[in-house]
Amino acid sequence: MIIIQLKGGLGNQMFQYALYRELLHRGKEVKIDDKTGFVHDKLRVPVLNRFGIEYERATEEEVINITDSKMDIFSRIRRKLTGRRTNEINETEGIFDPKILELDTAYLVGYWQSEKYFQSPEVIAEIQEVFGMRPQEIMKDSVSWSTLQQIECCESVSIHVRRTDYMDKEHIAIHNLCTEKYYKNAIKMVREQHPNAVFFIFTDDKQWCRNHFKGHNFITVELEEGENTDVADMILMSKCKHHIMANSSFSWWSVWINDSPEKLVIAPAKWINFRKMDDIYTERMTKVDV
Repeated sequence: MIIIQLKGGLGNQMFQYALYRELLHRGKEVKIDDKTGFVHDKLRVPVLNRFGIEYERATEEEVINITDSKMDIFSRIRRKLTGRRTNEINETEGIFDPKILELDTAYLVGYWQSEKYFQSPEVIAEIQEVFGMRPQEIMKDSVSWSTLQQIECCESVSIHVRRTDYMDKEHIAIHNLCTEKYYKNAIKMVREQHPNAVFFIFTDDKQWCRNHFKGHNFITVELEEGENTDVADMILMSKCKHHIMANSSFSWWSVWINDSPEKLVIAPAKWINFRKMDDIYTERMTKVDV
């Protein structure tokens, strides 16, 4: 059996689910542990159900067995004498590891942020259908629909700006914050190819964006807050014709869902500090220094 630990925010959980679907397609017995990864993360919860997704959940006993975590006295003594016989595999770099797709027994802890972890055409089609939800399935307010109409009627470009959580003490040393210079260079590149571009800004720091992106062709998207606002944001981003990404899995999926062969995608050349992330980039992305 393979158990995948679900953890992180929406975009990260989507990567973990994509790996789950690929392993299932390859005939593996796979389950998802959607409890352990959130024990010490009070800000996040399992959210794949917002896409109507169902998956087979690992039981607590199955997680304990596969990670050799029984706490009875005999198991603890045996571990002291012979070591732990865990099947836990921790992802250490953002580099695709083909051996992950060949495993039969493992407890997988990581983000698996590469499209190489879901290569099968059948799986790609399944995921595209699940994550590329029809707008009417998720958007229930007039603001979302008005924004969608604007996006569809112009040379729309999504700009994703993620700042607030990347600037707190826990994350500032890990995440590389995309600078104003990065966004201005990216906007210039887009305008060189699409002079009539209209930029739709999706952000968690609206005031910063209003101060730095000014003009009639910059629209800061402000949806009504609700349980599915993040999914609505992602769908609207994916409907844009072109994209300027942040170093965020949320950005990544909004771009991936858009399968238009005409799209221009600009991504930050540095994704994260202290970790190689070569395989998060796709062939369609143009990297720009941050």
